[in-house]
Amino acid sequence: MKPLAKILFVLLASLLTALALSSPEGAAAGDSNWPQWRGPEGSGVSAERNLPEEWGETKNVRWKTPLPGKGHSSPVVWGKRVFVTTAIEGPIVPGAKAATHIMGGEQWKHPDSVGADRRHSFKVIALDRDTGRTLWEQTAWEGTPYDDRHRKSSYASATPATDGQRVYAYFGSEGLYAYDVSGKLAWKFMPGKMGTVGMGNGTSPVLYQNLVIVQADEEEGKNSFIVALDKKTGKEVWRTPRKVQVSWATPLLVNTGKRTELIASGTESVISYDPATGKELWRGKGVESNAIPSPVATAGHDMVVVSAGYPVKVAYAIRLGASGELKDADIAWRYAKGTAYVPSPILYGDYIYLLTDKGVMTCLDARTGEVKYEGGRVPVPASFTASPVAFDGKILLTSEDGDTFIIKAGPKHEVLRTNSLGEPVYASPAVADGKLFIRGEKHLYAIGQAAK
Repeated sequence: MKPLAKILFVLLASLLTALALSSPEGAAAGDSNWPQWRGPEGSGVSAERNLPEEWGETKNVRWKTPLPGKGHSSPVVWGKRVFVTTAIEGPIVPGAKAATHIMGGEQWKHPDSVGADRRHSFKVIALDRDTGRTLWEQTAWEGTPYDDRHRKSSYASATPATDGQRVYAYFGSEGLYAYDVSGKLAWKFMPGKMGTVGMGNGTSPVLYQNLVIVQADEEEGKNSFIVALDKKTGKEVWRTPRKVQVSWATPLLVNTGKRTELIASGTESVISYDPATGKELWRGKGVESNAIPSPVATAGHDMVVVSAGYPVKVAYAIRLGASGELKDADIAWRYAKGTAYVPSPILYGDYIYLLTDKGVMTCLDARTGEVKYEGGRVPVPASFTASPVAFDGKILLTSEDGDTFIIKAGPKHEVLRTNSLGEPVYASPAVADGKLFIRGEKHLYAIGQAAK
């Protein structure tokens, strides 16, 4: 190729790439997308750098957009679009009530269960990534929900997932909805009525090749299942029953180098599936508590860590690649404290960080479980619902008060900075396009370096 022709070829290739990345449907490179719960690999870790370390209600806030209703789902980002879900509560509906729950042979209702006696609208919203302008808002479902939710939670707690062509929003018994990026409904899937002991849904959909996968566990475990749907049509590709009572954890896809495993946490069992077929690969003893924190994969993808925080605290690492019932040799390490009821742990570099609901951190060697530090505390009393995210040698913990504590990654606990938005935060942040996207109780914030 002649020098001039070669130069023109390179310029043309660069131009086409830029156009593809600027397209709303185009997949931008690297970590410029945050397409699902806890990001590209479900890990909560971003490779982005040069993100702001300081922000406030007016400092480094690129935009702030009010959101209707109530939602604890994280924002997801693809190209020029940000997607969120929300639930808008309406008036009491005479005669409406939640599903009946039986405990110890008697009818039972959790004292903090609310919501099923009211009319609700569940919505999916798309915003412009650069300006925060609302592009479209669609109502996925309206009516009285099958079951209650915890008064502190939301009916929009499951984080949507997107592949740049469609966004997939899950609302438990009230359905999974696929919209194209212009807001047109492509299909919906109704999983059936699933009791949640009056706590609401929490598990989020995950994407694998041409499939969208949902872990659909119900409170008694008799009718629980995990299902894969064709992303284009919504038709079932496979469905695998699982005798596991209600869980709120999101399953994790892990590529071991030899195969891909789909790890699903649960009270009775932790199970690995082939994500292409739904075939069970192995199973082991469950977390024996409320399965709320999502699994995380360790460095090198040779182990997965599952955890729970109530009623007992437990975290343990399982070696991947097993088959059948797990044996003692398949468990790499165990740790019996420092775990959370709600927030998921995070694996960053060589260490796994556990976080209690009060913000107390524990750092373990990810491969051996060796304790590096325990009792790492944030500087003020705080409660946590959001799960941590990590980037550029830092771990971000965001409290329910809206304070974000920047922790230095590594085997020594050090708080680098505290930032506040002055608004309660329950959703886990997203990291994309050089920005942090933090969903507050009433607004979605884009945090980025001030424009030059």
